[in-house]
Amino acid sequence: MKKRQVLSQINLSDFQKEKLKDEIKAFYLDERGEEIGMIEQMQLLELFERKLAPIIYNKALEDAKRWFVQMMDHLDSDYYELYKNED
Repeated sequence: MKKRQVLSQINLSDFQKEKLKDEIKAFYLDERGEEIGMIEQMQLLELFERKLAPIIYNKALEDAKRWFVQMMDHLDSDYYELYKNED
């Protein structure tokens, strides 16, 4: 059996990074009326990747587990509904 590989860091594609940097730039312009440079955009993105992404990732895992447990509960009850009445 192949050993599972643990995800140590969330890595975004170059396309995702560019899109997020554009969002950061637009946010600063829209909300604060400030221009933000490329270096600041990248620094904020790296901060979010290091600090925020793991929190969101863990929350998503918890949500997925809760959903899976709920589906397994339904599976058990659905299974017993398949039984025929033996009267």
